[in-house]
Parts: sequence; C-alpha cells; structure tokens
Amino acid sequence: MTYLNLSPKNHKKIYVFEEVLLNLNNLYKNNNLPNKILFSGASGIGKSTLAYHLINLIFSKNEDFKYDLTNLEIKEFNKSYSLINTNSHPNFFLLEKKTDNKNIEISQVRDMINFTNKSSFNNEERIILIDGIENLNKNSLNALLKVIEEPNENVFFILIFDNTKFISDTLRSRCIKFNLNMSFEKSVETTNKIINSNVSDIISSDLIHYYNTPGDFINLLNFANDKNINLLELNLKDFVKFMIQDSDYKKNSFIQKNIFKFIELYFNNLIKINTSNKLHYLYFEFIKKISDVKKYNLDFESLIIEFKTKVLNE
Repeated sequence: MTYLNLSPKNHKKIYVFEEVLLNLNNLYKNNNLPNKILFSGASGIGKSTLAYHLINLIFSKNEDFKYDLTNLEIKEFNKSYSLINTNSHPNFFLLEKKTDNKNIEISQVRDMINFTNKSSFNNEERIILIDGIENLNKNSLNALLKVIEEPNENVFFILIFDNTKFISDTLRSRCIKFNLNMSFEKSVETTNKIINSNVSDIISSDLIHYYNTPGDFINLLNFANDKNINLLELNLKDFVKFMIQDSDYKKNSFIQKNIFKFIELYFNNLIKINTSNKLHYLYFEFIKKISDVKKYNLDFESLIIEFKTKVLNE
C-alpha cells in the first residue's frame, strides 16, 4: 500500500461529523456562530478535518468554486483551499506546535496576537485555528487567555483539543465545546472509506482494537509501509517487540505516540488468559506510570525498559 496523506488540511472530503458541520453552517448563516469554538475528542478522530471544512465553507462562500454543501466536500480549484494549504490566506492564522518543540511557544502566540490586530482582508472574517491547545505552556496559555477573552470584531477562534490530555478549565470555560465521539464500528467504516479498502484485509485482528480512530489506523498503515511490515501476519507481541527494538522509540514519532496504547492492549490480552494477582498488580502499576508520563510529559525510556524486562520477556 502506498503512503496515505493524513494531513487534515488536505482532506477534500469529510467522512464523519457531517451533522455537526451542517449545524455550524446554519449558525453561521444566521449570524449565531460562536466566536470561540472548542472541538474535543480523541486524537485522529477527525476534529481538525472538521475544522478545515468549516473554515473553507466560510472563506469560499463568495468564490467561483465554493464549498459543496450537497456533497460536503471541497471542490477542485477552490481558491481558499489552495491558499490555506500554502499558508498564504490573508484571513487565516494557524497556531500549532512546531515539529521539534514540546510546546507552542510564547513567540507563536505573540505572532497570532499581531494577526488579530491587523485589518481584515476585504472586511471578511478572520479565523485562528489552534491545533493542539493541550500543547500550550503556562506563558503561552496566559497570553492566549488575554486575547481570547474579548477578541477583536469578526475574529473567530477554533480550538482543537485531544481529550486524553489536560487543559486549563479557564480556557475551556471561554469556549463553546463540541464533544466529538466515534464508535469502534464507525471508526472502521470511516477508515475503509478513506483507504478504499477493508482494514481487516490489511491488519490482523490481533492489532485491531476498540480504541483505534481513523487517524490511528492510517498512521499504523503508514508506519507499516515505511518499515515494510506485513500487518496481516504480525501478532501483537511481535509488533510490540518490533516497536521497541533498537530503541527506535527514541526517534520515531509514530512509536512515541502509540507505544503506550499497544502496551495497554498487550496487558489487556494477557489478563484475558491469565488471572494471576501478580499480572493484575503489574497492569495497574504500569497504567499508573503511563498516566503520569502523559500527564507530566516525562521521559518514558525507563518505563519501556521496565516493560520489556518484567513483562515482554517473561
């Protein structure tokens, strides 16, 4: 399988949350669209794709190839789509964590504040998309709160939040929140539409689990493509071993984001066939440590080594 482009800004078709988009469009048409929207949900569920479709719907309303509300897709030759993809739309500002940084920096927020103070192009709406508000550090958050409290006229904020992480209650309270959820069955159905194939024909049942999102599936397929892995023939234990061999987790972003998910899955599968108290104790011990690593953004190498020694090699 060839590499699948996962970038939400490139998805011209929306596969989930169609009703949410239509409801937001109705609010916009009636001048009732909230100027601070928070999309909350699991990573890879489609929050950012929904945001980009809403943004395109607003920006392209007067263009020759405006957003197609009938088919819920961005048309070919859509001008706003091209401008956003090249980061050159005059009324759009994207704020997200840079690749090599742990957090969204205060300098990025200051650039965003400068953007809000500029005049709008053609007196149209300006939209600020903050993709990953859980990545704001204390200083960045405080700077954002000041400007989001009373935004300039005709400025809209769309905030994307991974609900497995933690954000300030103060920031949360400033926004109209949309909780986006998806069943496992819907996740599989959506993935099948995106890849135009059946994931069960590509990934072994051992690796398909109930908390996978479409983004998870596509990331997994891209990872397998990069590493030349046959996911249909690989069991969970061998896959976890592969993920941590040669300390590849130190530099591979896919492994860094997904290793704990597969460790939890591995534990769950073990417990199904082994009811020993020792295993249950280890499970809860590791779940607590995993939670602390995520919450406090700690180094996880020692936890990986401990898992390999105490569990994987047993």
